[in-house]
Amino acid sequence: MTEQHKPAETPEELNQTSDSHADTVELSSEQTIITKLEEELAKTQAQLAEQHDLMLRIKAEADNARRRAALDVEKAHKFALEKFASDLLPVMDNLERALNFINREDESFKAIIEGIELTMKSFLDTVAKYGVVQIDPAGQPFNPEQHQAMSMQPTADLPPNTVTFVMQKGYELNGRLLRPAMVGVSKAPD
Repeated sequence: MTEQHKPAETPEELNQTSDSHADTVELSSEQTIITKLEEELAKTQAQLAEQHDLMLRIKAEADNARRRAALDVEKAHKFALEKFASDLLPVMDNLERALNFINREDESFKAIIEGIELTMKSFLDTVAKYGVVQIDPAGQPFNPEQHQAMSMQPTADLPPNTVTFVMQKGYELNGRLLRPAMVGVSKAPD
């Protein structure tokens, strides 16, 4: 049996083999680095998206808070006079009662009647500048949001649910009810 001998590798062949082995190791190492960098990039992009989303939510929350604060300030300005205006309503009621009880036939009361009427007009004009509006619904359809029915009267002259008389006028402040008008309401005859 003869042994076959491999021819000895030349230094160039050995160098080539080690270069190709080194290239393979280097390529594998670079591939690992690229994979790790891609993973880090994906992780960083996810964190960036999360931070961007968080920033948008915080901005929206700040905008909502700013809007709510502006509405609160607007309401405070609009309705700051509510308590004061409510406290003035009995003054107007008393002036109206005085007019209702004075004998209008008696000439000696003419100046008093005129003075009370001018005072009432001045009062209503002044409070109207601040958003207070009188509700005098005589002859209008009954509105439960502005009127408080004190009685119901059968009548053939008016359609049902019409205000027949006003016991006490109501008032609004900038569209908000201060006090409902106390009224009598018609109903169909029995």
